[in-house]
Amino acid sequence: MRILLALLLLVSAAPASAQSAIRATPGYVRVRFDTSAGPIIVALDVKRAPATSRNFLAYVDDGRFDGTVFYRSARRKAEPSLGFVQGGIRTDARRILPPFPHERTDRTGVKHVDGAISMARRPEPNSAGGNFVLLVGAMPSMDAKGDFPGYAAFGRVVGGMATVKRILAKPTGGGSDAMKGQMILDPVRIVRARRLDGTPKPTGGPKPWLIDIKR
Repeated sequence: MRILLALLLLVSAAPASAQSAIRATPGYVRVRFDTSAGPIIVALDVKRAPATSRNFLAYVDDGRFDGTVFYRSARRKAEPSLGFVQGGIRTDARRILPPFPHERTDRTGVKHVDGAISMARRPEPNSAGGNFVLLVGAMPSMDAKGDFPGYAAFGRVVGGMATVKRILAKPTGGGSDAMKGQMILDPVRIVRARRLDGTPKPTGGPKPWLIDIKR
C-alpha cells in the first residue's frame, strides 16, 4: 500500500509536460520519434490544425520518416541555447506526398510557442510537405500576420525536450543562404516514427524509398 501511494505521489508531482506525454488527450494525437539522440514525443492538434496534422500522420503511418534525419540546427546568435531543429525527408522525392492547404496560425490559434512543432516550407504557401521544425523557445515571428502567411504550427513537444536541446547543440557548418552554417555535421538519425494514439491510416501508396534497403 505504501509503495502504491508513493508511486501515485510521484506521478502527481511530475511536470504537466511529462504527464501529457504519458496519457492521451482528446483533440490530440501523439507521435513518438526514436532517434539516435534519444526519444521525442509530439502531440498534434488535430482539432485546430486538421489538414497539417493529417498530412504529418500520413508520413508517420506510411513510415516515410523512418530512416530520415534531423539535419539542421538554427541557433540564435544572441542566445545559442534557443532556436529550432529541422528534420524530415529533405529533398527525397521518393517519400513526398501531395501538397495540402496552408493553415495560418491567426486562424488555427496554434502559435509558435516554446516546444512547438511546425512545418518547414518554401517561400510560397501550400508548399509544406515532409519537413518540420521543433522550437526551443517561442518564435512569434513565425506566426501569420497580415500579408505574411507565416508557418503552420500544429502541436508541440510533450516529451523529450532534452533530446531536442541535444540536437540543437550539435556542431554545425556548411549550408547556403538561410541555412548557411546551420547544417548538422553529424545528422541525427530518425530510426522510426510511430503514432501513439488511434489507428494508423497509411495511404497505401508505393514505397520506392524501401527498394534500396531491401537489397
